[in-house]
Amino acid sequence: MFDIVLACIIGVFCGVVTGLIPGIHVNTVGAFVFSASPFLLYSYSPEVLAVFLLSMSISHALLEFVPSMFLGVPEEGTVLSIMPGHHLLLQGRGKEAIRLVSLGGFGAMITTILLLPIFIVGLPFIYGLLKPYIWIILSLTVVYMLIRLSRDLNSVIWSSVLFIFSGIMGWVALNSPLSSSVSLLCLFSGLFGVSTLLHSLSQNSYLPPQNKDHHLEINEDIIRGIFAGGIAGSILGFLPGMGPAQGSLLAQELSGSSDSGSEREGFLVAMSGVNVSDALFSLIAIYLIGNPRSGIAVYVNQLLQGLDFNHLLIMIFASLTAVSISLVLCIKLGDWFSHSMEKINYEKLSWVVIVFMSFLVVLFAVMEQSNLFFVILTYITSIALGLLPHYLDINKSNLMGVLIVSAIVIYAGMV
Repeated sequence: MFDIVLACIIGVFCGVVTGLIPGIHVNTVGAFVFSASPFLLYSYSPEVLAVFLLSMSISHALLEFVPSMFLGVPEEGTVLSIMPGHHLLLQGRGKEAIRLVSLGGFGAMITTILLLPIFIVGLPFIYGLLKPYIWIILSLTVVYMLIRLSRDLNSVIWSSVLFIFSGIMGWVALNSPLSSSVSLLCLFSGLFGVSTLLHSLSQNSYLPPQNKDHHLEINEDIIRGIFAGGIAGSILGFLPGMGPAQGSLLAQELSGSSDSGSEREGFLVAMSGVNVSDALFSLIAIYLIGNPRSGIAVYVNQLLQGLDFNHLLIMIFASLTAVSISLVLCIKLGDWFSHSMEKINYEKLSWVVIVFMSFLVVLFAVMEQSNLFFVILTYITSIALGLLPHYLDINKSNLMGVLIVSAIVIYAGMV
């Protein structure tokens, strides 16, 4: 048991590192650990390595919101959090935003575990029933969200155009000779990160002093966001073709969130919950339907040669431990970021982040021996497309077509 706890703690701190440093994905570290497993298994049990990987993925899922909100550097699971998180930050409510994220991740994990008996009984049957119709479910979800997130017919038209264009760009990039890591870095950095920062600079935005005290109140929207995150994250871990992109839309709908008022806070809670609960449920899906749903889940499945009930109990214990430690670390590091940001010129910081993200795109392209011209062209196009929602005054989540269109095409059997 001591080995399990120690592996959990070490995994959490490794997840902190991967979460806080933009461009480092938890699957990269997972691949390294798995490739070294033939040697590590001489000294450690498969359960210890599996707990390390799970704890790291949970910690990463929570801590990656810190650079996403404070620096505007997104990953697949945090892209939509930039909007409500950035809004709270510009109101001087950075500490509150971090606590909302921490509460969402922790609450969604508890929700997922409490609902586990229901999932065990019902999901294997539902999975077999729905699998052939995933593309229809995604398509109907997209149509509903395009209408719901738009003010009028003109907004619906422009939202549809941006959704389709981002989908085409995503399909081209993800089916190009570029590796998926380089493609996703280009797409998400341009569509949601750099474009958001450039628009803030054009509006002469600045980072106001952050409130030293937070005024977090648990209301109906936040509670609904916790449950929405837990349920949406569980659905992600269960259905093929559903990733953080689709989970973001699902969480937004389940939480009843809009782009204003306290509902924005509920959405931020739900977004965090999606990321964290998905980390656990991706493993639970192995136990229920034998289908690993993430890179980390694949590695764990290979190490344990499938999950039995005892493994499931160990993973639940490790998840509770990891999310509890991560909650404290997220709040402490978020507060430190909040204090440090006050002493920094926001305009200069924005340009530093833009240059840094651009450097990462080029660096990863060179390391992967990708076509540099195509990478830069994709990156610039993503930035341009990411700026359009700001000037058309439509919801930026419509750009999630960058992944959703590809999922619909694949699961509809069009390719």
